[in-house]
Amino acid sequence: MPDGTAQVESVNVKYSLLFEMLRSFTTLADTLNLSHAVARLDSTRQTVRRHISLLEEMKGGALFAVNQRQYALTELGKKILPEALDLLSQAEAWSSGSAQLAKGLPVLSSLQPDGTFYHQQQHQLLRVHNSDNTMLRDLLIGWAQAGGHIEHSAMAPLRKNAMVFRKSDDRWLFTEVGEHSGFATWFGWKRARSVIGRVMSELPRGASMARLIHSAYHEIEHTGGARLDHVFTMFPHGEDEVLTPLCFERLLLGVKFPDESFAIMSATRRTYDLEIEGVTPEMLRQMPEALLM
Repeated sequence: MPDGTAQVESVNVKYSLLFEMLRSFTTLADTLNLSHAVARLDSTRQTVRRHISLLEEMKGGALFAVNQRQYALTELGKKILPEALDLLSQAEAWSSGSAQLAKGLPVLSSLQPDGTFYHQQQHQLLRVHNSDNTMLRDLLIGWAQAGGHIEHSAMAPLRKNAMVFRKSDDRWLFTEVGEHSGFATWFGWKRARSVIGRVMSELPRGASMARLIHSAYHEIEHTGGARLDHVFTMFPHGEDEVLTPLCFERLLLGVKFPDESFAIMSATRRTYDLEIEGVTPEMLRQMPEALLM
């Protein structure tokens, strides 16, 4: 009769390897450059190649096409990337004991190796109607009146408070940053304008942040609907980019351009009026009061 301990150890090894395979795949899919992926993973070219090869065997086909050392996702690679990102984010949260439900909605907490943290709790959309600040409520109402069409007149006065992302090679690309958006008022208007045309992972804390928020964006991409989250994290601030506590509520909306192509609109408001499992009011007030919106 097989030894139970040995079986458990064997399963743990398999899941550990799968986790590393997913990390290699999603990182290479984001960078499309083996050297950059290796540096980000603190790994070796041989190890990353082996992980990709094993995953290709598992999925039954090539995940990347390589032309003169330039990587591109195959159709199979594009198909499984969202699933891989979801599995990776869930595995990271589960392994740290930080994934849970509160009032039936997901809570995610993550402590990064560099000492930064990320806490996110999803809330019912009805909550936007409880705030004294009408910014997110007005945006939600305008979105509904516009039927999700971004160029509708109901959306025009509200876009200054939001950012817009669209998919490019399976990565979220900044296409618009409103001058009064949470992003612009945190980084400054000049810095905010400079991100247009960049992918999310190219921002400070980009790779880890993109992975942590993937599930929320993935939900909107597939439902075309709306989602409200409360978030407490750390983000570079000011010209010296000092890591600063940041707490905000975020409204994600599925929108369409005139050609019917899909995009996501994101609006954030920095506030202490948040509810996140395990995060106290005292913790939230680590963000300077001057940064409230």
